[in-house]
Amino acid sequence: MKYLLLSVLFLPFAGRPLPENVVEIRGGAWPINLERNADGVGTYSLIYRNQEVMDAVSLDTLTFPNVEQLKYFAKGLDALKVGHNGDIANFKDYSLSRADKKFDGIWYLLRYQWGSTSFKQPEADIMGKTIKGL
Repeated sequence: MKYLLLSVLFLPFAGRPLPENVVEIRGGAWPINLERNADGVGTYSLIYRNQEVMDAVSLDTLTFPNVEQLKYFAKGLDALKVGHNGDIANFKDYSLSRADKKFDGIWYLLRYQWGSTSFKQPEADIMGKTIKGL
């Protein structure tokens, strides 16, 4: 009887598709995740904590309408990787820029609408490898 009651409680959640977490790029206080959306049309989202908001947790979502647009993002990261300090890859809705830090290596800054996040080269490598595997 207990199992029947529990199964009835979880029944409303059984039919809903949930987003598939493709990869967690960075966890902790400043997370970045790349997820496949559950809309059934093959869209992907890069979900990150907005670093412009310091006194609260504000998550922003950069949505890619298809895999090709996501691969352009990866090509931008590849181009910046072999580029120089201060190089910028501008896209229609967002931009990526490279910032070399003397003792901290290569950093990237993603700007989308009114928010931004930064990440290091190893995190960019994880994103690139994951996107190329799709």
